[in-house]
Amino acid sequence: MGKLDGKVALITGAGQGVGQGVALALANEGAHIAVAGRTESKLVVTCNEITERGGRAEPVLMDIADADSITAAVARTVELFGGVDILINNASLNPLGNILDITPERLADGLTSGPVATLRTMQACYPFMKERGGGAIINMVSSVAVRWDAAGYGGYAAVKESVRALSRAAACEWGVDGIRVNAVAPHASSPGLQRWADARPEEAAAFVAGIPLRRIGDCETDIGTAVAFLVGPDAAYLTGATIPLDGGQSRWG
Repeated sequence: MGKLDGKVALITGAGQGVGQGVALALANEGAHIAVAGRTESKLVVTCNEITERGGRAEPVLMDIADADSITAAVARTVELFGGVDILINNASLNPLGNILDITPERLADGLTSGPVATLRTMQACYPFMKERGGGAIINMVSSVAVRWDAAGYGGYAAVKESVRALSRAAACEWGVDGIRVNAVAPHASSPGLQRWADARPEEAAAFVAGIPLRRIGDCETDIGTAVAFLVGPDAAYLTGATIPLDGGQSRWG
């Protein structure tokens, strides 16, 4: 018996990286998983892994930059599983670069895929969670906003801090409905982080050296299992918080 038996989780960007790790960890605890994302072949890989472990998962095509696609993905999840109990907003585009190099268009893309998509997906899931007596939402953010050196990360931080603000507001407004909302800031061995490390090897080495635990987290065993705890019954009194899953590196004010 898992702690999430019978729960339905919609996870965006679940075809790889952090989203995939969270999907596997939640499935290990008995949740049924709507594996959402743009690339069906990647979604099928995650679904097959969950099925091989004895769980249930279905691929759900979803483009977080498209409002109609978000609405359709939530509706498809309800059609497949009967409702939604857990939402993990993981997918986003994160504009990196110095202030003089980031175009308004790139920043707009980041905001559309970040806080705007987060808002739309939470709004779409809200009535189904309320109908089922509550739910749990995790919005993935980043400690980039509290970096010791913010140079080159302004756009990224702007996107993720907007998501944090929406998370806190939703937690305050929806607590009465039994819906908990938290933000998680992970350091994880995802494809995105690997691309960054390959492009900036010296910075990446210094980054790892600055983590007290001296390693990057595993997408499933470090990030996914912690998220499974956060959306489960043992964290029932936790909402409106930002939880850094980063080996102790960040100091949030």
